[in-house]
Amino acid sequence: MEHQDFTKVEARIIPATQARNLVISVAGLGYVGAVSTACLASLGHRVIGIDVDRRKMASIGRGQSPIHEDGLEELLRQGVAQGRIRTGEDLARAVRESDVTFVSVGTPTASDGGCDYGYIEQAARSMAVGLCQKSGFHVFVMRCSIPPGTTMGVLVPILEKMSGKKAGRDFGVCFNPEFLREGVAIDDFRNPPKTVIGTSDFRTAEIMQGIYQPVDRSPVLTTVEVAETIKYVDNVWHATKVCFANEVGRLCKPLEVDSHEVMEIFTQDTKLNLSPYYLKPGFAYGGSCLPKEVRAVSHIAKELGVSLPLIDNLDRSNREQIEQALAMVLQTGAARVGVLGLAFKPGTDDLRESPILEVMAGLKDIGVQLSAHDCAITADTPMDGLKAYTKHGSQGLEKLADALPEILQDEVETVVTQSDVVVVCHANEPYRKVIATHPEIPVIDLVRLFPEPSTFSHLNGIGW
Repeated sequence: MEHQDFTKVEARIIPATQARNLVISVAGLGYVGAVSTACLASLGHRVIGIDVDRRKMASIGRGQSPIHEDGLEELLRQGVAQGRIRTGEDLARAVRESDVTFVSVGTPTASDGGCDYGYIEQAARSMAVGLCQKSGFHVFVMRCSIPPGTTMGVLVPILEKMSGKKAGRDFGVCFNPEFLREGVAIDDFRNPPKTVIGTSDFRTAEIMQGIYQPVDRSPVLTTVEVAETIKYVDNVWHATKVCFANEVGRLCKPLEVDSHEVMEIFTQDTKLNLSPYYLKPGFAYGGSCLPKEVRAVSHIAKELGVSLPLIDNLDRSNREQIEQALAMVLQTGAARVGVLGLAFKPGTDDLRESPILEVMAGLKDIGVQLSAHDCAITADTPMDGLKAYTKHGSQGLEKLADALPEILQDEVETVVTQSDVVVVCHANEPYRKVIATHPEIPVIDLVRLFPEPSTFSHLNGIGW
């Protein structure tokens, strides 16, 4: 399937009349399918609900909700009364009689802990039969949680093979993750936190924009694989928040601290705590605060006999990122390594527990020649006052302190031209400029130096 870069095109506003004249079939009438059926009908679409469970199908066909969800039965009853909702068992027929099919079949856990694709494959075979029997363009919208690559690697091959048609030309494919919270699902559909449309052809993107235009005039357009991944990432993040808050509670109780008051104040900070800040894949954390305070909390918990596995493993996860960076450098076989950015973050000369110093110390131990540049650090930057922070913490600064004056270079150009590979730890304009003008030198990018790193063939990102 040829991928078209439509993600940078502004979503145009679809006229309301165009957005309301579709017939939509919904494969799978479980929680997501039932809510989608009711809400899509409330937007003016005609909806055909399909399920192998006759009880669910019959219930929705009568305008009765098969699940307990506030407001759902009222919407279903209205949809049936207005002739916008009907149900059936024949998915192939539903595809023939509709413009778009929302696929919300079950994706249970397989015996190996992965995803069981059985229901998806079964639905795909039935949908392929219907697709083969119609001449118009049809859009298949995956709504169930699936591993990245499933839509294009499992669903599409079955549709193409059995129908003889080509994705992107004869039919459209989309992954449209749902973000419906049980209990307030109707409100979440009408006021979505975000609407993600993952597809790779313009026609499908336009059709999907039209469907959601009444509730979201600015949907996020992206690739199928990114849309599949965001669903998993969202839920893992929510699980992380639950565990984090619970660990705070377990820590606070024996300290006789009100954990709810702590978290109430914590969540008021939307500049750092609840924001995009710190939520970009990059290099390890460092500095004077995060490493030592993570250790301190773990120590307090151990003293109290409290188990905090999430917090206790933060240092382990951080160490893995440092070791990954070191491994990437070693894989190049470089004898001379240049480093751009030494402080634990840009805009400071603070070297305390800077993670790149751990990488450099490891390289120095095996005889690699090092050179470095930092916009805020020179050979005259005092180091003595920082050593107390390394005695029982990160040892990189202590190992390199005496050698740093010789390693540091005044000019970034000198570091780049005298190295076999360059490691970039700070994202700033001087470093972007020098890296862009030296495509002959391999670069290990730890900070996402460019928004589109794939345009630079000499860049190797740590998480992209």
